Amino acid sequence: MIARRAQEIEPFLAVEVFERAQTLEREGHEVIHLEFGEPDFETPLPIREAATRAIAEGRTRYTASLGILPLREAIAEHYQKKYGVVVSPEQILVTAGTSPAMLLLFLALLNPGDEVILSDPHYACYPNFVRHAEGVPVYVPIEEADGFQLRPEAVGERLTPRTRALLLNSPANPTGMVLTPDRLTRLAELPTWIVSDEIYHGLTYEGEEHTILEYTDRAFVLNGFSKAYAMTGWRLGYLIAPREFIAILRKLHMNFFISSNDFVQWAGVAALREAGPDVARMRAIFDERRHATVAGLRALGLGVAREPTGAFYVLANARRFTAKSYDFAFELLEGAHVAVTPGIDFGSNAEGYLRFSYANALGKIEVALGRLRSFFKETGRL
Repeated sequence: MIARRAQEIEPFLAVEVFERAQTLEREGHEVIHLEFGEPDFETPLPIREAATRAIAEGRTRYTASLGILPLREAIAEHYQKKYGVVVSPEQILVTAGTSPAMLLLFLALLNPGDEVILSDPHYACYPNFVRHAEGVPVYVPIEEADGFQLRPEAVGERLTPRTRALLLNSPANPTGMVLTPDRLTRLAELPTWIVSDEIYHGLTYEGEEHTILEYTDRAFVLNGFSKAYAMTGWRLGYLIAPREFIAILRKLHMNFFISSNDFVQWAGVAALREAGPDVARMRAIFDERRHATVAGLRALGLGVAREPTGAFYVLANARRFTAKSYDFAFELLEGAHVAVTPGIDFGSNAEGYLRFSYANALGKIEVALGRLRSFFKETGRL
């Protein structure tokens, strides 16, 4: 019999859309992919060159379980320079992407039945991480009319003696929302640990992004290189944790993963110290795509009450067309050959929405919008 914990893992609907899109492509159809959050850029040259040098120098063996010291020092310097917060390299655990970091964190933090508060909508995999550690996800709805901002008073109403943590994601997937300093301040005052997923830092287009560590030290930070540095396949992330948790996290990491790839960690050092201009260039291109995507979706009659200001997603309201986002997403895939993610993937409060990623090239986004316009007209929606 398959274990209960494995059976409780819910499907990742973006992958289901992608796999069906691949089938259509094998049949000869050209599908435009707006379902995945993967930058279409090449990894910046200084990063690739650093990895090549590291391999040539034989940096292909196990490292310390926390990660190589030069990378942890570079991460600490980055948080000091960008946010003005002091983090010791000894508080940093380097992992093969942020997903292993999140898995280890919840294993260290949660006892069976402990609760973790999540926004609804939220990144699709968050509840699975919590449940796998025998925790209980507790949801707080966030609303389009409020810019998908998490309300501290609503979180406060969900606190119980079993609450162990509040999970934040800013800039957010799937909404593109960036939490305001006022809300971060008030959320940081709540009597619970905060887990802050900051993987989309570096991709904020209006105002400034803030780390939770500016507001409290009762927090864990998840971050990495996949999004802002176009390094999805490199699998490099990190966890910043309070000192009292580092020993247990290190022990878990050495047992389950041993260490992260040596030469990839050296590429991370180059990313932080040499790739700043490349990040700025990619961010400017994403911003151009953001405006084009929002304008195009609004012209189709899809609701975007407020422009997202971070990440590379638009969560568009399709409720005037459907109450079943899963069915609608596959209808668009089959009829227009445009792949998007159904909102239900991100929680019940996102049902009737569709997530569009503008991580693809502007020309392809424009073609996709044109296809959708033609399909909407053919089906009487425009």
